[in-house]
Amino acid sequence: MNPVRLVIFDLDGTLVDSRRDIAESANATLVSFGAPPLTEEEIGRMVGDGAPTLVARAFAATGAERPPDALDRFLSIYNSRLLTHTRPYDGMVEVLAHLAPRVPLGVLTNKPLDATRAILDGLDLTRYFPMARIVGGDGPFPRKPDPAGLQHLMTICSVQAPETVLVGDSVVDWRTTVAAATRVCLARYGFGWETFPMELLSDPANLLSDRVWVIDRPNELLQYL
Repeated sequence: MNPVRLVIFDLDGTLVDSRRDIAESANATLVSFGAPPLTEEEIGRMVGDGAPTLVARAFAATGAERPPDALDRFLSIYNSRLLTHTRPYDGMVEVLAHLAPRVPLGVLTNKPLDATRAILDGLDLTRYFPMARIVGGDGPFPRKPDPAGLQHLMTICSVQAPETVLVGDSVVDWRTTVAAATRVCLARYGFGWETFPMELLSDPANLLSDRVWVIDRPNELLQYL
C-alpha cells in the first residue's frame, strides 16, 4: 500500500460542525419570504452540493416558490453568523496538530472561499492550511464531485492519486474520490453521513482496505496514517 503523502479535508460535517448555523440561516431566509421553517436535521441533509443547491432544496421542501434573490439573502444572513455556533469537531484540532508537521494538509469544499477562510481564520485552523491549499466552491474549479479541485491540490503538492486521501462525510466526497482515483476516509460523525447511500458500502469492491476507510471520531484517522 502506498504511503499517504497528502490529506485533504472537506469542511462542513468533517472539519467543523456547522449544521446549526447553516440551518438557522436557511430558516431565516425561508421565513423572510413567508415560507415555513424546517428542522435542523432536515436542512443538514441538504448540505453538501453548495449554497445554490441548498437554497433550492430548502424552498422545494417547503413547497414554496424560490424567489430570484433567495440565494443572495441566504448568503448575506449566513455570512453574518458563520461562527455563532460552528466549532471544530471534538479531537479535530489535535489530529491536525499531529498531522501538519508530517504531511501536507488541504481543504476542498463546495462552500464559497471567503466564508471558508473566515471560518478557518475564526477557529484558528488556518495555521494548518496554507491559502494555496484551500479550494472553495466558487473558485476556478467546478464543485465536487468534479475531481478538478482535488486534482489541482495533488498537482501543487506533487503527489499522486494513490498517495492522497480525502476525508469527508457525504456521498459527494465519495464520488469525488472515485472520479480522482484517490483514497477516501468517510466520517460517520458528520451530518452528511445521514444521506449516504449504504448500498455503496455493501459492495465488497468498494471497501478495499487500501482505498476506503470509515471513522466515527476524528482521532481514528490517525490509526490509518
